[in-house]
Amino acid sequence: MGRLTARRPVLTVTLEADAARTRRRPDTLAVEEPLEIRVGGEPLAVTMRTPGHDVELAAGFLVSEAVIAHGGQFRSAIHCGGPGTGAGAAGVSENTYNVLDVALAEGVALPADAARRFYTTSSCGVCGKASIDAVETVSAHDVAGDPLEVDAAFLLSLPDRLREEQAVFTKTGGLHAAALFDGGSGELLVAREDVGRHNAVDKVVGWAVLADRLPLSGTVLQVSGRASFELVQKAAMAGIPVLSAVSAPSSLAVELAEARGLTLAGFVRGSSLNVYTGAQRVRVPGEA
Repeated sequence: MGRLTARRPVLTVTLEADAARTRRRPDTLAVEEPLEIRVGGEPLAVTMRTPGHDVELAAGFLVSEAVIAHGGQFRSAIHCGGPGTGAGAAGVSENTYNVLDVALAEGVALPADAARRFYTTSSCGVCGKASIDAVETVSAHDVAGDPLEVDAAFLLSLPDRLREEQAVFTKTGGLHAAALFDGGSGELLVAREDVGRHNAVDKVVGWAVLADRLPLSGTVLQVSGRASFELVQKAAMAGIPVLSAVSAPSSLAVELAEARGLTLAGFVRGSSLNVYTGAQRVRVPGEA
């Protein structure tokens, strides 16, 4: 595994009433490095990510791209050397952790449009796609028919439970996170951090792929930031019926959640939350 954090010198400036106070000290930063994902030796995508759980990231990405739909279609993955993995800026030492080659099960082929080869940044999940039609991938899993119901109080507890799992964020303040909970028992199934919110979700979904747990029926996905179109898409592709976000959803995220029959909650913090779609899954005290 590559390094998750890096130490760099920083000048801290504090403005006071009649003067400025400065202090030089080391600061801990979240690492961001490129990962090239290959399938059968052929380059498919490059994403900026925080090293760690790369196989999960690749597996979750392939679910989001409708390349695979369950764990049996993902055979193996191996890190290998390649262009850009040698010594880089600021004396970064040579490594073989920035290229991952995935082997799919026999008979599983990339869709014809996968030949487009694209680059995604850590902050954008669909930068390489040209239109909304291209990203509205049809899921192999139906979330609209998922009978899950959860208490509003349960959803409100999830941001704090996710925050408890953010070890690297505690050190750096620079990572997003996503966690998957069993909607029936309330059990935390998995939590992942990454510099990219889309990557954090892909790592969660990839964990489920490697454990052969897709579709993720009866689960709730909690994310640390806003709910974008891409995150709703990733949840739907994995069969997750409820997506809960600490911040706001976008208009397109709400439209997609409604179209897919997915429950979308936003501004889940403190003692209140907004349910934008699929309100029938959220039990509220005093309401029949």
